[in-house]
Amino acid sequence: MTCSTPLVSIKQSLQPELDRLNELITSSLTSSNALMNTIVEGYLMSKGKQIRPILVILAAKMLGEINDHVFEAAAAVEMLHNASLIHDDVVDESKMRHSRPTINSVWDNHLAVLVGDFFVSTALNKAISTGDLRVVNSIALLGKELSLGELDQIYNARFHSIDEESYFGIISRKTASLFISCVEMGAYTVGVDDSRLDALREFARLLGLCFQIKDDIFDYFTNDAIGKPTGNDLREGKITLPLIYALSLEAHPQHEQMNALARGENLDADSIAALIEFAKQAGGIEYAVATMTRLRDEAVRVLDTIDDPRGIAPAFRSLIDYIINRDF
Repeated sequence: MTCSTPLVSIKQSLQPELDRLNELITSSLTSSNALMNTIVEGYLMSKGKQIRPILVILAAKMLGEINDHVFEAAAAVEMLHNASLIHDDVVDESKMRHSRPTINSVWDNHLAVLVGDFFVSTALNKAISTGDLRVVNSIALLGKELSLGELDQIYNARFHSIDEESYFGIISRKTASLFISCVEMGAYTVGVDDSRLDALREFARLLGLCFQIKDDIFDYFTNDAIGKPTGNDLREGKITLPLIYALSLEAHPQHEQMNALARGENLDADSIAALIEFAKQAGGIEYAVATMTRLRDEAVRVLDTIDDPRGIAPAFRSLIDYIINRDF
């Protein structure tokens, strides 16, 4: 028997909308090229969590009436998100993502980059189909923010900038910006651009921060469902919130030793294991969880300020609770 989660419940309540969305994504990505169709068909066999288009649909439902443009916007953001994942897998040389082979591992990097580009172009085409320049602008700015967030992370890793302010700057760009764009597009496609959208943007920002912190916590534990090895972030020079907190504890007896180790180049397996254990022992995981809880409470307070005659707010609350409690 399948274990129900808040996300499963939300998906069940939105099943007709998600079915229509997935039909639109499939038809939009169908081309005259047989090889592209084969690769895309295989990729779309796994729908993923679809949290981003769900946010578009929920925002639209909260603020207005669902229409064709809502689905075009939701399809656009989902395809752009997937394009970023496809390109990330090439950059990271990933062989698996969530227990499934990546496009670059099944085919090759050249084809994976081209497929990612195809997803980007199709996403922009769907955004244009809404006829709303605000939607086009939102997704265009999103592409910039995602790229800059990744570059910020590479820069900080290279120059060992390991403080909380830098960390939150990175995840605001590389993750929270995507969630903000989702609620913007949901609102724009139902004709809303007022203080209610401002509040939803802030909710989405906080939700996005929680999402990334939870993802980063996973890197300190073994979890086959995630599809990447423990300590992968450290292997790439990325220092995340649990370790940032531990390294900030000047009174800790290992403070100098671990800070020196964290600033080393090309960490080996023993060094990575030592830093992971240090972060755990020094309370880094608990600090990250407490931070998520604080951000979640802020998000719910913001959500409560939005007029909600259609009763959508409980789904948003369930979504952020799912995000901070999920197993993968």
